[in-house]
Amino acid sequence: MDDTEEGTTGSGLDRLASVNLNLLVPLLALLEERSVTRAAERVGLSQPAMSHALTRMRRLLGDDLVVRQGAGVTLTPRALELIAPLRSALQQAAQIVDFPCFDPATDRRVITIAMTNSTAFVVAPRLTRLMAERAPHVLLRLRTITVPTEATFTDKGVDVVLISEGHFSPYPRERLYNDRCVVVASPDAPPEASALDLLTTQPHIVVDTDRRVFPYSVLEDMGVPYRVGELVSDFLLVPFLVARAGGSVALLRHQVAATMRTLSELRIEEFPFPLPGLGIDMVWNPRLADQYFIEWLRALLFEVATQL
Repeated sequence: MDDTEEGTTGSGLDRLASVNLNLLVPLLALLEERSVTRAAERVGLSQPAMSHALTRMRRLLGDDLVVRQGAGVTLTPRALELIAPLRSALQQAAQIVDFPCFDPATDRRVITIAMTNSTAFVVAPRLTRLMAERAPHVLLRLRTITVPTEATFTDKGVDVVLISEGHFSPYPRERLYNDRCVVVASPDAPPEASALDLLTTQPHIVVDTDRRVFPYSVLEDMGVPYRVGELVSDFLLVPFLVARAGGSVALLRHQVAATMRTLSELRIEEFPFPLPGLGIDMVWNPRLADQYFIEWLRALLFEVATQL
C-alpha cells in the first residue's frame, strides 16, 4: 500500500488505513539514535533498508527529519516535535497487542539505577529492602555518577537516573523528593552558636572538586567570611569527618545529613539565607518501552521517597 495515499473523506482514523504504520518503529529509532546505522541495528534492519525507510518517512511526513551537519546529523524542528508523541503512541500500541507484562514476583532482569553517591546514601538502603521484598529474583545494579551526561541516560542499560534539579537533562523529568541545604557541625560545637556563627568561626570541610559548591557563592555574595580547613575527594567523608573529628563545619543536603546522623552524632542547623530547592528528579531512559515495568519502578521509588 502506498504510504502517501490519503482518503478524501472519513475521520483521521479512517485515513490511517492508507499509511504504512510499520514505518513508525524505525522512525522512532531514527529520531532517538540520530543515526541511520544505529537505528538500523536497533530495529534489526540492514542499513540500505533503513535508508529506504527514511526516504518513505520523509515522503509521508513532508519533512527531511534528519539533515547532515558537519560530521554528524541533526533533527529538524518537526522531527523534534514528533519524538514524545510517537514514543507514547508506540508504548500504548505495545500494551494493546498484549506483550508480556512485567511480573515483579518472577522477573529476573537487571534493574539499573544511576545516581550520585550522596543520593545513593539516602535512597539505596530503603530501595534495596523494598526491591528484595517485592522483586526477589531481580538483580539491582546501582551506578554512581558525578555530573550526568547525555550518555548516562542511554549507556549500559540504565533504566532511570536520579539527578539534582540543577543538572541538565535532555529528557522529561519528574520530582522524586525535595531537599535543601543545611549547616552541619560536630556535637561539641558551642551550643549557643547560631548557624551563621558556625559558618564564620569554624573551619569548613569541603569536597575537593573543580565545580564550585553552590551555597558558597551565596555566602560570598552576602559578604560572609569563612575559612576552608580541609578538602576531601569523597562527598560522604564530609559529614563523617565533621561528626567524628570535631571542631569543623560543612554544608550538606539535609537528607544526607539526616541519614548520617543515624550513624554518627551530628548537629544540623538550617542555612541562614534563602536558597533555591535542591530536589532530586527521576529521568527515564528514553529507549525503555516497557510501560508496566516503568510504572512499577516509579511507584517503588515514590514509596522510598515517602519514607525519607
